Amino acid sequence: MTRVYLGLGSNRERERYICAALDALAERFGKLCISSVYESESVGFKGSNFYNLVVGLDTGLGVAELSACLKGIEDDNGRDRTGPRFSARTLDIDILTYGDRKQPESGVQLPRDEILHNAFVLRPLAELAPDVCHPVLGDTYEVLWQQYEYEQVLWPVDFEWRGRRISNGNQP
Repeated sequence: MTRVYLGLGSNRERERYICAALDALAERFGKLCISSVYESESVGFKGSNFYNLVVGLDTGLGVAELSACLKGIEDDNGRDRTGPRFSARTLDIDILTYGDRKQPESGVQLPRDEILHNAFVLRPLAELAPDVCHPVLGDTYEVLWQQYEYEQVLWPVDFEWRGRRISNGNQP
């Protein structure tokens, strides 16, 4: 089994699609480790704010199989792939890391560059896996978050899934 970290995002009916993604992931992979849910402005285009979070799970699937599974979950939740790359979406699920892999595999960049450039990826990853090291840089995600210098604003939101509080909007 390989530990994988996934980035989830939605800016259309955000609660509905984030919950649907968590349901599908839990059904397919079992126990999930889930970060707080953060709201942030859209990046790369003008649009509604996003909800983002990171999920950790263990899988026996290879990278190609996992990627296909995640695309299926996106498609089942109305993901439109005909528009521009940076656009509103019901659901986006990205493989951030796949174990300690350090090179592209099956068309998936590993680890994903977004980890280092987007606060909405790095902050929840640092919260969920503070002591895990970035496969290429060797620094922990907590250290990388402390060193983060880009100007992106995000804030935690109140969020519940299956009757469990995932995040609290009042946290610092």
